Amino acid sequence: MMRGIFIIYMVKVVQKYRFLIVLQIMLFLPGWINSHITYMTLPAPLQQFDYQLFHLINSEWNNSLFDAVLPFLREANFWLPFYLFLLLLVTFNFGKQGGWWVLMIILTAVLSDILSSSVLKENLMRLRPCQDPSINGMIRILVNYCPRSSSFPSSHAVNHFAAATFIYQTLKFNSKWWRLIFLWAFAIIYAQVYVGVHYPVDVFCGALIGMTLGWITSYIFNSRIGLQPLPKQE
Repeated sequence: MMRGIFIIYMVKVVQKYRFLIVLQIMLFLPGWINSHITYMTLPAPLQQFDYQLFHLINSEWNNSLFDAVLPFLREANFWLPFYLFLLLLVTFNFGKQGGWWVLMIILTAVLSDILSSSVLKENLMRLRPCQDPSINGMIRILVNYCPRSSSFPSSHAVNHFAAATFIYQTLKFNSKWWRLIFLWAFAIIYAQVYVGVHYPVDVFCGALIGMTLGWITSYIFNSRIGLQPLPKQE
């Protein structure tokens, strides 16, 4: 009898404070991963496929237009007007709920950056293409500076796919066109491979990690706050 009452009580507590519980898990998860992850090694067939696909994107499927545009697509400053427009759009249309949305997408960005840059990159060391002496002189490097941090996973991929997933999952009920936000994220990670700073596996795995995180934060937001659908214009 007492055990049943206790179980019911605990279920109610978890339901009431599920937002705080999930948030604490997300905050402490990076530290747990940091103590359990070992250095990565790719299976030989996967690594060969990764190299071949990188060569195609970086050295074969190139043109002067991509050479001029793609280096800019990967720069955060290039997208500042878009970020500002998006934040103002949500805040203006959804009021107080829009303010919570802004805070949650900022939290998503912070968590994705911590997970990719401070946890995974510190433990899964992999040379970037532009730092790999075995292919030096065989690839095109379209950036002035090659980061010395690990190539795996791509922080650009984790961050932008986390943001894209959060945006889509929280705004998709207002317009089907929000699914195009994934083309924005894909263009950025494609540019990372094209300019020579990441391998395809780096950005693909980064995208999966980011989508998972974005789904978690969007689920928390939608279940606790959510945005009301805008009235349809006649």
